[in-house]
Amino acid sequence: MNSRRDFLQKITASALALPLLSSFKSENIGQPYDRAYEGPVLRVAIMGLGGYGTRVAEAMQTCKYAKLTGVISGTPSKIKDWQSKYGIPEKNCYNYENFDNIKNNPDIDAVYVITPNALHHSQVIRVAKAGKHAICEKPMSVNAREAQEMVDACKKANVKLLIGYRMHFEPKTLEIIRMRKSGEFGKILFFQGLSGFTIGDPNQWRLNKQLAGGGAMMDIGIYSINGSRYMVGEDPIWVTAQETKNNPQKFKEGVDETIQFQLGFPGGAVASCLSTYSMNSLDRFFLDGEKGYAELQPSTGYGPIKGRTHLGELTQPHTTHQTIQMDEMAGIILQGKQPVVPVDGEEGLKDMKIVDAIYQAVASGKKVDLKL
Repeated sequence: MNSRRDFLQKITASALALPLLSSFKSENIGQPYDRAYEGPVLRVAIMGLGGYGTRVAEAMQTCKYAKLTGVISGTPSKIKDWQSKYGIPEKNCYNYENFDNIKNNPDIDAVYVITPNALHHSQVIRVAKAGKHAICEKPMSVNAREAQEMVDACKKANVKLLIGYRMHFEPKTLEIIRMRKSGEFGKILFFQGLSGFTIGDPNQWRLNKQLAGGGAMMDIGIYSINGSRYMVGEDPIWVTAQETKNNPQKFKEGVDETIQFQLGFPGGAVASCLSTYSMNSLDRFFLDGEKGYAELQPSTGYGPIKGRTHLGELTQPHTTHQTIQMDEMAGIILQGKQPVVPVDGEEGLKDMKIVDAIYQAVASGKKVDLKL
């Protein structure tokens, strides 16, 4: 790793180059990672220095168009560790009380919010009010009302809101989407999404209703919800759902253990999905059409993703998902690049509307109409 001085010199050079956005061509994004690049970069502060925040930070070390330049954490010892490891200057370090001061920091263009779900709403709105772009880990909030308020706040502040949908940039996933768009599967008839694992520590925040907003659906089920939409290529118009809870001691009221849900699409396709915190080895997408099929297993893990279609195995190379994600998001923010599958706040809002409807269907036992 470069020295702190070299790192800061590169940051300074990038800052001086930022006005020269005409040199930052959107076609540069997504090119092979062994090519040199000397143009402007997206300068990112990570908020929340836990396990996934660490994964993103490590992945960003090989980004070409995005760089880690700041941190926001409630744990001083973590800040010190990250300063030492990534060469982050003291002036770019904040806690949850004072991070509004990023408004006056030209070293930070965007903040990636990687904190418990229930905190996303207030934190993203504060980031927007500080005039910085917001990248928010999924799910973007705990319900659609909060998600809408986040979208509105970012629009009002004239900043971008992106959601951490890393699979929207994954090569095998994008190949299936390309094949579907080109008609190689024919009329889409069916999608199956299986998302689940056996969760450990019963005292973790993901099993706390106040912090997580729910249970498995918020954490892992969101993949099948979002995946059904980009695999089928439509937004669903109805949902039905059923909940199973075998361990009420571990999965308290409002924290779902297992939910099966079904979606109907305007073109006639249906989806059957499973979200669970009590079964392992569930990471599979299957898309069926009149002319062919596609399967991903694993479909949303950190990789490598494995897939095949009726034409054979998918062989696109694996690159760390978060590296591609952050470089592509740099293109979206700095140059207005349009991704194949949206990753904006409106995309996240649609998923939250579906989550709300799934919980409503579980409670009522009835089909719930969707208007996304």
